[in-house]
Amino acid sequence: MADKEKTRYSDAELEEFKAIINSKLTEAKTDLDLLNDTMSLKDDNGTDDTSPSFKLIEDGSDVLSREETSQLAVRQEKFVKSLNEALIRIENHNYGICRVTNKLISKERLRIVPHATLSIEAKRLQS
Repeated sequence: MADKEKTRYSDAELEEFKAIINSKLTEAKTDLDLLNDTMSLKDDNGTDDTSPSFKLIEDGSDVLSREETSQLAVRQEKFVKSLNEALIRIENHNYGICRVTNKLISKERLRIVPHATLSIEAKRLQS
């Protein structure tokens, strides 16, 4: 009798992934809070009392920095959302199943990218 191909991860394996995700989620939320705090801080070291040309350069730098910070915050929010969705998949016992091939995503991939929904095989097909 041949071994039947495994269709889902065991509860013990899911717990391992849950711990990895919760750890990454805590870190991601901390990073997101820092980014949001950075964007909401008012610059107390303004250039009001310096030369007009320096003020223009400084203001332009502030705008670019705020844009970059905003983009990072948006990416971080998306990452937090993806991690939360992975936790839901764990609760539903369908975590780690490729949404294209319906095969299990390798443990190695999930340990590195715990919010992955595609196997390497499916990812290559997208290219």
